[in-house]
Amino acid sequence: MSHNDTRTALVVLSHHRSDSLTAHIARRTVTQLEDAGYTVDLLDLHGEGFDPRMNTADQPDWNDRDKVFSPEVEDHMRRVLAAEVIIAVFPIYWAYVPALLKGWIDRVWNYGFAYGRSKPRLAGKRMLWLGLAGATADDGIIPAIKTMLDTQLSASIAYYCGLSDSRTVVLPDAEERPQRLDAVGNLEIGAAVTGAARDAHFAAFERTAAQHVTDFLTPVGIPA
Repeated sequence: MSHNDTRTALVVLSHHRSDSLTAHIARRTVTQLEDAGYTVDLLDLHGEGFDPRMNTADQPDWNDRDKVFSPEVEDHMRRVLAAEVIIAVFPIYWAYVPALLKGWIDRVWNYGFAYGRSKPRLAGKRMLWLGLAGATADDGIIPAIKTMLDTQLSASIAYYCGLSDSRTVVLPDAEERPQRLDAVGNLEIGAAVTGAARDAHFAAFERTAAQHVTDFLTPVGIPA
């Protein structure tokens, strides 16, 4: 691949711990993208000190779609614009993204930038939302979480911002101790997997995450 053919990607990590499984999957995703020929920008929201709270400087001005926002947000906007594909990696909290990622959307995906123009500046970009869920794969909440994320992230936010392709992925079994609700609604927390079983469990988890990234990249003709 020549330099001029290099593709660009932004990986957005939303977790408060650098030693988390979420952070690990984000770093592996960066490596996978680089191996596929992408130039990758890793945006570690917590590590870079991003404040998810809306403020006056970044409040949308409905009378000025060319408003200049805070230097931090303007920098993040440039990083989004530079990427052909965006992959957000996050833990699923209450069937949705954590406040850190939601606040990033609130402040950065702003009026005049992500929406509010005849052609949004995000038009044509592709996005993958990788959510890690503590619930087990056989927990009945998983399909509901998937529907929730599809509706909020793809059918609403991505649609409104003109992204050409937006996909959500729920990765269950992210906890060492399996968690599920029983028939009457009690939370059952099982024994932690250890040793070789633990290694096999998380190796399978990593392969599943990587396969979703591969499936996401394949339609644009880039082998992953």
